[in-house]
Amino acid sequence: MAKQTSDFRYNTGATKVPWAAVGENYNVHDLMEIIRFLMQGEGKEYDAALEAVWEQVKKLDELATPPGKLSLGSQVEKAEAACNEYLGTDTSTFVTNATAGFEIAYKYANLAAGDEVIVPAITFVATMAYPLAIGCKLVFADVDPRTGNMDPADVARKITDKTKMIVPVHLGGYPVDMDPIMELARKHDILVLEDAAHAFGAMYKGKKIGTIGDFAGFSMHEVKNITSFGEGGILTTTIPGFGPDMKRARFLGLDFSCPIEKWLYNITPIPGKEKPFMAGNSSTTEIQGLGLALQVARNEEIIRVRREAAEYLTKRFAENDAIIPQLLDTDEIKPTYHMYMLQIDPAKAGGDIQDLKQKLTEKGVTQIAHFGPLYRFKVVQDMGYDSDEIAKTCPNCEEIFYKRYTHLPLYGLSQEQIEYMADAVLEAVKEMQEGR
Repeated sequence: MAKQTSDFRYNTGATKVPWAAVGENYNVHDLMEIIRFLMQGEGKEYDAALEAVWEQVKKLDELATPPGKLSLGSQVEKAEAACNEYLGTDTSTFVTNATAGFEIAYKYANLAAGDEVIVPAITFVATMAYPLAIGCKLVFADVDPRTGNMDPADVARKITDKTKMIVPVHLGGYPVDMDPIMELARKHDILVLEDAAHAFGAMYKGKKIGTIGDFAGFSMHEVKNITSFGEGGILTTTIPGFGPDMKRARFLGLDFSCPIEKWLYNITPIPGKEKPFMAGNSSTTEIQGLGLALQVARNEEIIRVRREAAEYLTKRFAENDAIIPQLLDTDEIKPTYHMYMLQIDPAKAGGDIQDLKQKLTEKGVTQIAHFGPLYRFKVVQDMGYDSDEIAKTCPNCEEIFYKRYTHLPLYGLSQEQIEYMADAVLEAVKEMQEGR
């Protein structure tokens, strides 16, 4: 195989003494353990089937050769190409996780201590991790009480001349109202990073999420709609010309285009908004790339199944006007239904969401408000933030988290389980209304 300028493998070209690209290959015994892990079971029939597979795999081993590369190779490229085709972009960059993708975007913004970053009051800690770690000031925007997403009107109130980034989060895969966010950002020269961890495949006004803000980061963690063998993320950008540099930014700025004298490559800085920055390492494996490409191919079917479950629940919950159901597809908004966003009206329900959660737990329905007020975390408080004062500026967040909302599962359930869940919610609310 001819060595390519961008190929960092050692055992390429015609040599008498090669240098193995992979230090220790995985063997046939390792492969069987992977099969056993991915297809778990027990009992005599399982053991017999596994033994039959073992015999066939041993025969395959006699004919096969191991892969020449285990990271950042052709499978990663295929996964990125699949994401590009699906999202309608040409910048998809596969990284270790969404958090690592966010960090690249934050570094592009040249964030420094004292800069302000506006994040929604409700999200996962990964959204704020990097700016908090480097001493930025987090500004918490209140949320839309219907969706739990960042409220553009509150963002407008909280922008200052120190604001460097706005980070809308598409909670549960339901798109944020992006037009006013982007209008504010352009007016004030602020970068927008979409936390699209839940939103791979969501659409806003005819555009796929991932093609609107300056950056968008998707998560392929094990609990997301699709995964890349348990962990991974995709970062996209709409910044002209930054796509190739974004790929270098995931592996230390490795640059084959201008090698230093008598060497193979160079390490060059990544261009940021105002000045260059040093890249980190968030490179991904070939196995992860293979896994992601396979699941991207069936993402629309996954969303369809989730949508049907959500539609059923929303239809059932119309029986009681104390229940505020998940919003469904419209002509302009198409969620991914990562989870079912259930709310209640406490005045009509005869109690708040804490009462309902307890009753659902007693009925065997798994549910939890996965994402809470960021400013309540100890790490935020210990870094000098006054949680109670912030709460006063985020009344909707306080109301929906403590009194109104929880999340229900939508995937991997039988129709019988979905029907039971609907029955349980309706019964629990009725019990609350009747004071039982």
